[in-house]
Order: sequence, then structure tokens, then C-alpha cells
Amino acid sequence: MNHIHIKGANQNNLKNISVDIPKHKLTVFTGRSGSGKSSLVFNTVAAESERLLNETYSTYVQNQLTQYEKPEVDQILNLPVAMVINQKRLGGNSRSTVGTISDIYASVRLLWSRIGEPFVGYSPVFSFNNPAGMCERCQGLGYVEDIDLDELLDFDRSLNEDAIKFPSFRPDSWRGKRYLYSGLFDNDKKLKDYTEEEMETFLYTKPRRLKNPPENWPRTAKFEGLIHRFRRSFLLNDNFEKKRFFSDVERVVTSRKCPVCDGQRLDEKVLSCKIDGLNIADFTALTIEDAIPFLESLEDEKAKYIIEPLLKQLKALKHVGLNYLTLDRETPTLSGGESQRIKLIRHLNSPLTDLVYIIDEPSIGLHPEDIDKINDIITSIRDKGNTVLIVEHDPDVIKIADHVIDIGPGAGKAGGEITFTGTYEALLDSNTPTGEAMRTVHTLDKKDREIKDFIHLKNITRNNLENISVDIPAGMMTVFTGVAGSGKSTLLKEGLKSRKEVIFIDQKSIQASNRSNLLTYMDVFDDIRTFFSRKTGLKKACSAITQKVHARNAAAKASSRPNSPSWRT
Repeated sequence: MNHIHIKGANQNNLKNISVDIPKHKLTVFTGRSGSGKSSLVFNTVAAESERLLNETYSTYVQNQLTQYEKPEVDQILNLPVAMVINQKRLGGNSRSTVGTISDIYASVRLLWSRIGEPFVGYSPVFSFNNPAGMCERCQGLGYVEDIDLDELLDFDRSLNEDAIKFPSFRPDSWRGKRYLYSGLFDNDKKLKDYTEEEMETFLYTKPRRLKNPPENWPRTAKFEGLIHRFRRSFLLNDNFEKKRFFSDVERVVTSRKCPVCDGQRLDEKVLSCKIDGLNIADFTALTIEDAIPFLESLEDEKAKYIIEPLLKQLKALKHVGLNYLTLDRETPTLSGGESQRIKLIRHLNSPLTDLVYIIDEPSIGLHPEDIDKINDIITSIRDKGNTVLIVEHDPDVIKIADHVIDIGPGAGKAGGEITFTGTYEALLDSNTPTGEAMRTVHTLDKKDREIKDFIHLKNITRNNLENISVDIPAGMMTVFTGVAGSGKSTLLKEGLKSRKEVIFIDQKSIQASNRSNLLTYMDVFDDIRTFFSRKTGLKKACSAITQKVHARNAAAKASSRPNSPSWRT
């Protein structure tokens, strides 16, 4: 029972791997990218643990959960419940903040409801996501969005002339036809010539059924003013279409701080409740560095049981270098490294033990100074009685391992084998590609290149950057360094976002459908289809499914002939 026994793992490129992973230890999996580390740790161990756990729930609950197929493995014994901490950004929307995602804001709400003056209600009313406490004007977002009609409409055109300047409202689109086919307007009349009543109907009509609509009007459809439809489709939800038409939405929509709550998200009554002069929004706007001494200064016995664990959580965030964050920082603005550290902190405070924590490259995006702090958290999770499995390349993380499993020797078909198991010191002395790479001493190219031009970034203000200007050498490779969260990504994204010649290659996963593959994404598939078209005589546009149908029909015809080879087979 002291090991997780894996026998006959063949997932992806794994070659019938059998290995024992020590429990209640910290095991690091090393090897080249694509060697099979994730196939073993995530696609085999984690997937099987989550699949078996899901099977313990009712059928109804199982249908609501992610479905995991049984991995290709003969047997796994002594497998604990898995907790996966990956590199994915926390994401979310404007309603998700550092405070809400870390569960710290729940304790903060409880604190203000207990000792805040005057008493305005219990904990839920301090939530900007609760109708009882949110600002009515901005609905708890802290900002209001306005639609710029001059950007959305061309008043010198008619509906037939594409007067709505937004891709999904063109005359031939289903949204555009909701206005063209309504029978309410002269489709050849310029918008500038509309009467006040016509413009009011066009823009602000609430959803209603039409009386005696034209024949081409959909029978079940309701007419809705353009502003209502646009707001519902692109502003109220972070849906696929909003992301698809992001640049057009950004052009049409202007955002400004809510004039009622001044960006604090909550209604006036809730904001009147204060502790030592700060309302709850004032507190969440403090950096974690400043929030800690504020809580330490509170001397209220009845709130002690709230303050102590709250301080523990904030100090843990400070320890991993996140002291500059505020609890009201929206999660979509966090980097991958920041997101992963917040996930780790959440589990550090968990009372659960005897789990297997599976962590995907915790060193990614971290300054060397911060890696030691991450190592402290990881070893603390282990010391609580858990098994920790880490997929990693960084020597500073590998060296804290109790046990190392190296997979290789190469990547893809050249990988999938266990090439080493043992201690970190033994790995350094091994003749594996990983051991050899870690022993190699690297040198820098000392040749200077002549700088001929610069890219000028001027007065950048965003997140933690305040009026920053910098000149970047053009035609050169420039590396931006600094601790995680210092503003490197913010500077480049904000400073270069308006330049058409800029291509951003970031950590986001590739967004595609289940019909997408490497060939389609890399724009290579078109050349392959051209080649097969010439060789087979089929049309280039013929899909893979259609080709299978052709092949099946050809086989069926061949099988109907008694003397054909396929019939004899």
C-alpha cells in the first residue's frame, strides 16, 4: 500500500510501461517535451482516478460531470483521489476576482457583516454578485458600457445598404433580416431621414410579437430593438460570439466607471458599513501587502475566529510573491503563473489529506526568486500526508524531489519508456538525455548586433503599470525579465495591441472544434488535399467523410461481383 502500482500503461505513446510511484512522497517526472510524461501522469493516473470517482455518483450527477474514458492501462492499484493543478489561466469574467476565486472574499464578507458599522445585513448582501447588495446601475460590475451609435450605424445608408456596421447584422444575415423583414421600416430610407418615432422603434423596442407580419417573417420570432438585441447578444454574457467579434465589439462599445457606485460594485447602503473607516470595497482595493497590517490591527474578540484564518491565507499569497495583487483584481487579467499559484494556495489550506496532487510545470512563468517559494508550498502539501506528482523541466524544482521518474529517451514514437527511476543526485550521474542535459554548462553569445531602429511604446497605463514608456530595438530579439506579475505581459499586450504587424503567441490553448487537427491549424491540409485530389481523381473539396462514403460504396460494388477479390475476402 506504500506505492501506486501501474502495470501495462499504453496510453498515447507509452510503451507498456510498468512503474511504482511512492505514496506520501514528492515524485517529479522528467524527460523531453512529448516523451510521455503527461500521458502517464495526466492521461493515465489522473484520468483513471477521476473516472473511478465519478462512477461513485448517481447517473444524473455523472451526466453533469466531465466524461473520462478508461485509459489504456492493464492495472492501477492503490490509487488515491487525484487533485489536478494545471497551467490553465483562471479565466472567468468581470464577476470573478482574486477574492472570489480564492474563497477569501467569503471570509471578508463575513467579517464586515459581524463587526462593520452600521449593521446593514448578513454576509450575502456584501456580495456584488447578489441582487440584494449589488449596485443597481452597473449590476455589480463596477463599470457601465455604452453603445456608440456613430460606430454602430451609418446614418447616410439605408437598411438595404448595410446601415448597421456590425458583421452579424448585415442585410443577408439572420439578425439583419430581423429588421429588413419586419415590415416596420422603409428598407431604402436613409437612417438620417427616420422620424423620431421610427428611430425609437428601430433602436429601443422591447421584445414583442408583430401584428400581421410579412410572409417572410419567422412565425415564432419576436421583434426587438437594435440596442436591446445588441446588448443582450454581446454585452450581458461572455459568450462565443462576443469573443468571435471582439474587435468589432471593442469598436462599438465604450466602457466607463459606474457613476453611481464609483466602480465599487455595491449599493450605497452596503458601502456605508465600515471597519476602521474602510468599507468592504476599500479593503479589497488594498494590495495584499497593505491588507495584512490592517487586519492585524483589529482587536475584536468576536471576530478573532474570522481574522486568524484570513490572515493565514493572505500571508500565504504574500509568501509566493503575490503581495502586489488586490482582492478585487479580475481573474481574466492574471497571468498563467499567478493563476497556478492561487490554485496552490487554495489547496494548501485544505483540510483533506491522503490525496494525490498532480501539478503541471509549476515553474512556468516564474522568476527564479519565486521558485523557492513555490517549492515551499509543494513540500507543505506533501507534508500534510499527500502524494505529490509533478511534471517538470526546471532543475530547481526537480532537485526537491524525493523520487524522480525519467521518461524518454526521445519524444513521440522515440519516447514512451522509463529510462530512469531514483534520486535527483542519481539522475545527475545517469547517462539519460535528461541527466546529460542537466550536466551541460551553457555559454552566452557575446556578439553585439547593431541597433538601427526602435519600436516606441509611450505612456502605458494598465493594471500595475503607470505611465510607462520604453524603446524596443527593431529587428532584434528582446527579452523582458522580472518577477511574475511585474507587468511584462501587460506592457507588451497593451503597448502593441493596436499594431497590425504584431503576432501574439501566448500560453492560451488553441481554440478549435473537434474537426480541427494539426494539419488544418497549420494550414498544411490544403496542400495535402490537393495532392490526394490529383492521385485519386476526387474533387479537392471532397471531405474525408465523403471520401469514406465513396470508398465504402466502391467496396460494396466490388463485393457484389462474385469473382472480385473483395468478395472472396
